[in-house]
Amino acid sequence: MILNYDGGIAVSPKKLARPANVEDLCAILSDKDLYPGPVRAKGSFHSLTPCVATDGTIVDMTGMARILKIDADAMTITAEAGLQWIDAAAALKAQGLQFLTNVEIGNITFGSAACCHTKDGLDGAEFGQLSSYATAMKWVTPKGEKREASDATDPATMRMMRSSHGLAGIIYEATFKVKPLEAVRFEYLPRPVEDLTDGEVNELIARSEGLLCWLVGGAAVFQIRTRVEKPSRFGSFLAASRRRLWNHSVAHVGRLIDAHAPNAAFRNFGHDLSFSAFRATYRALAWGGGYAFLNPEKTVDYRRSPPSCRYAFTFWSFPAASWLAGLKSYVPFAEAHFKAHGFRCNMPLGAYYIRKDQSGVLSYSYDGDTFSLDPIHAVSDKPAWDRFLGEFNEFAYRRHGIPLLNQTPFVQKKHVADGYGERWREFSNWVRRSDPDGRMLNPFFADLLD
Repeated sequence: MILNYDGGIAVSPKKLARPANVEDLCAILSDKDLYPGPVRAKGSFHSLTPCVATDGTIVDMTGMARILKIDADAMTITAEAGLQWIDAAAALKAQGLQFLTNVEIGNITFGSAACCHTKDGLDGAEFGQLSSYATAMKWVTPKGEKREASDATDPATMRMMRSSHGLAGIIYEATFKVKPLEAVRFEYLPRPVEDLTDGEVNELIARSEGLLCWLVGGAAVFQIRTRVEKPSRFGSFLAASRRRLWNHSVAHVGRLIDAHAPNAAFRNFGHDLSFSAFRATYRALAWGGGYAFLNPEKTVDYRRSPPSCRYAFTFWSFPAASWLAGLKSYVPFAEAHFKAHGFRCNMPLGAYYIRKDQSGVLSYSYDGDTFSLDPIHAVSDKPAWDRFLGEFNEFAYRRHGIPLLNQTPFVQKKHVADGYGERWREFSNWVRRSDPDGRMLNPFFADLLD
């Protein structure tokens, strides 16, 4: 049995293959008897949907994790698909370089980054999706044949492959853009949700190079990112403290309260205290003017997080113009759910601002800038969390939210059809042409395709 990062998804394939090179990968995909379908690729398995799930073959790509080339002239890095983003970032940093988007969850692998949904609002100066900076890919098709494409040679195929999620074959090598190492500053602005206006949100967007909003109780805390010349005196220490909060402390505290509070009243009181501590921390950071650090230092490594310190989340993105109305509607939605079921998320909700991006056919900001609503929770009662996710999906769907294929649990066909429109039909048809025998098509994607 294989578990995803937070333990919420269990997979029991007939075969688990671990290729060491592209020849191994070709052999796996070409041998239908020894490696039965559906065939799904796996990296660090941080996905929160059954996109990897199969009773056929899982191909674990983590054995192919070499950096093949860092080209300081072309400003690119090329690596095998199993390399984790955070390890590549460390190698780049040693040469005075960094990724254009230093994603928060650093354990995503190169293969997943090239072809799956991702998000990052704090490095959103241009694009907040990692695949948008992939300039070339090499993959093995469902029939076991090697293929490659690049922006220079085949931009149309790159547009599809950036959203392929392993449905057109398995990526074994990818090239991403890089740039010189930069320092960034995080500043914080706490605001009561009920006082926020669209004009104020638009002003924050206009003056930010990257923007994230935390919903902590009734307070919206905007985390504003700008570039600076150098880190502040204690910037690296504060960045390390922030990483420690996310890969250990925040989820642990939330789960501890849920597990040990004697009743619902004490549990609610405990979470109120925890959120009060969050708000006090953000107010102190705002008062101090924030802090500056080297940009890659914001990426978090979750490999050593014990199970008690892991968390789950969901992601729905909304047109930026309607986001504030959605945020203000979410507060009474969450309160009503708590009154009805006694469940509340034990971690702050995150919201990522993502700029318009047409690099991939299933870019969730294809039609314009988007802002997300991401409830986050350290799960101790899975049925309660699952019920919340189902109701939140309907909340988001009614407001024309856009789901992610790997980060929106219980996503349905009606959700993707509404969110992606005609592009979902275009993608579905391309998948069937790329894999007419359905070798890569597991039940999760089969239920979603048009």
